[in-house]
Amino acid sequence: MDGGAGQYTQRTVEEVFRDYKARRAAVIKALTTDVDEFFQLCDPEKENLCLYGHPNEQWEVSLPSEEVPPEIPDPALGINFARDGMQEKDWLALVAVHSDAWLLSVAFYFGARFGFDKTGRKRLFSMINELPTVYEVLNGKNKIRTAVNNHSNNKSKSNLKVKSSETQPKNPKVGQPQEEEEGLDEENEHGETLCGSCGENYAADEFWICCDLCEKWFHGKCVKITPARAEHIKQYKCPTCSSNKRVRPS
Repeated sequence: MDGGAGQYTQRTVEEVFRDYKARRAAVIKALTTDVDEFFQLCDPEKENLCLYGHPNEQWEVSLPSEEVPPEIPDPALGINFARDGMQEKDWLALVAVHSDAWLLSVAFYFGARFGFDKTGRKRLFSMINELPTVYEVLNGKNKIRTAVNNHSNNKSKSNLKVKSSETQPKNPKVGQPQEEEEGLDEENEHGETLCGSCGENYAADEFWICCDLCEKWFHGKCVKITPARAEHIKQYKCPTCSSNKRVRPS
């Protein structure tokens, strides 16, 4: 497998941090934009499988390393066995938590291997800690880099409306509602957006989704919708509209 420690030449904190970011981006991609493929690859009938993130930002579901000890720490073993024994969102969250632990272990393995002192280790952790964890990204608790942007190959042209800190869609119905848009509540006349569930203002570091029927915006966490789940919803109905229309939520 790709992504070992190479020839163990002297490395800097910045280089190890870049390696961490690339592996993290790969894992996030597997759990969000590529979640369908990831789900299928984690067949419970197969042997112990691991989710690897590589320095080229590519992910891989594979058997653990045959080397003992491995060149770098291995991810959690057997992530596939629990796939069908729990809710998909809970399973993905479990994989995310284990992936966060693995990413940290790899980074600090390199830190130890390359002889970082106390100051270097502290700086490395500080740089890592500035980024949201994989778990936080998956649950929409912090800035997200993938998942809903462009809604997978032009799916953003559908009726599903979502917004996040790093997506600025061209469609005026996606993102911050325009002041002149019809049907705005009085609270939104100055361009503010209020969550239809908790009533709190829009915040740039949170994941939001818009109901296709009433066109109200909601925090993802308030309606229990994650960026990964939103990726697969063609038309979102909020809990109130779902109840009124007597249909199950998408």
